Amino acid sequence: MGVGASLAMEKAPVRLRGLLSGLLQQGYAVGNLLAAVCYFVVFPRYGWRPMFFIGGLPALVALFIRFRVKESEVWQRTKHGSWSDLGRAIWGNWRLFLYLVLLMAGMNFASHGTQDMYPTFLQRDWGFEPKARAALTALSAVGAIAGGVLFGLRSDRIGRRRTIVLALGLAILVVPLWAFAPNLPLLVLGAFIMQFMVQGAWGVIPAHITELSPDSVRGFLPGFAYQCGVLIASSVVYLEALFATHASYAVSMALTAVTVFTFAAAMAAVGRERRGAEFGETGAPTLARRG
Repeated sequence: MGVGASLAMEKAPVRLRGLLSGLLQQGYAVGNLLAAVCYFVVFPRYGWRPMFFIGGLPALVALFIRFRVKESEVWQRTKHGSWSDLGRAIWGNWRLFLYLVLLMAGMNFASHGTQDMYPTFLQRDWGFEPKARAALTALSAVGAIAGGVLFGLRSDRIGRRRTIVLALGLAILVVPLWAFAPNLPLLVLGAFIMQFMVQGAWGVIPAHITELSPDSVRGFLPGFAYQCGVLIASSVVYLEALFATHASYAVSMALTAVTVFTFAAAMAAVGRERRGAEFGETGAPTLARRG
């Protein structure tokens, strides 16, 4: 997210921006899938320490990006001549920044609220061993990848905001199955569909927040707002664990999920949209709602 999303979306054809947004965002889900596979294979035999070394290997891709990937033409045309110019541009968009922080907080509450404590839920409420937890996490990541790509593609037709609201609304309907499944097959189905919907909403985000951001601060604004949203949403694991001390993990996670899905959907619904915006053009960064 952030600079990577800005670079990718500025290079992407407008007609494919939603689809490529979904593919980009699901790099996160692919990482979850690979981590689950690694946990399944490595952890039972060698413990957690080797996983730290394995987890650091993908960072080497940054060397390829640094030396082989070219800057976008939009950035070349619109980059600031000085730090003071950049500072004034950032300050001039503070309302948009606050909105993006709230939207990103809601979206991160939604994703981390359904992912981070889920293995603990499987262990405490279902008695899953490490390999079983890893297998179900991997399967849910497959659902996330599919949902992100399909909803990202759909957003090119019905709009970014509508797609996010649709995905999160459907996720609310899945909560009973996801948290209170009466048997194992339905638990597996609930895990798959839940991440299909949650990451379906997320698949729209790279395109949506880069389109909302004006050319002058597209490298800074989305990424910094995203990280601020992550900071706010980092409390969700603590809150879920705190609620679980007074009830089951299923109840805690279900109540949290419904709350944060509603908040994130509301933030997406009340915002603006610039679907199909042409980057590199002059003009106001916040247009009338479309889609």
